[in-house]
Amino acid sequence: MAVRYQHSDVYCMYFCSFTCHNWLPLFEKAQAYHSVYNWFLVLQQTCHCRVVAYVIMPNHLHCVLYFSEPGFNLNTIIANGKRFIAYTIIKNLQLQNHAALLQILSAAVTEREKKKGQQHKVFKDSFDAKAIFSEKFLQQKINYIHSNPVRGKWNLVNDFSDYQHSSASFYETGITKNFTPLHYRDI
Repeated sequence: MAVRYQHSDVYCMYFCSFTCHNWLPLFEKAQAYHSVYNWFLVLQQTCHCRVVAYVIMPNHLHCVLYFSEPGFNLNTIIANGKRFIAYTIIKNLQLQNHAALLQILSAAVTEREKKKGQQHKVFKDSFDAKAIFSEKFLQQKINYIHSNPVRGKWNLVNDFSDYQHSSASFYETGITKNFTPLHYRDI
């Protein structure tokens, strides 16, 4: 059995990432980007958490989360977020009649997960979280997040600030496209 790492609330800011099962482009196929924005609002309203930077790629998410109060459990927050978003992805795939994709996600569920009631494997079980302990590290992570749509195989846009599912335009121009993050200078 894998050892679960418990993230400490000693640090108030984290760079977090999670990925769709087998890197499938589920956000894109299900047109479920809005479910991430809804989760961001839930974080703000219930967890004393603000999103500082984000990018929602077709098959994964990167974000910087800032917690204004101690006592949070990052593992639980991310697990609940993944579950919240997964419901929307599955619902949208069903409405769009993506039967083959739904079958892939259903076949990936382990017997143990089935016993717990899980019907589809939408995300990888794990997630990545790195505590942010300096402004230099924060800047590095924000730059990484914002350049994601124009790097490697992606080339989703020519200018990273044009990607609509990112906080890059907010940091470059002050204009938001879908969700307004908390500027790190306001922390």
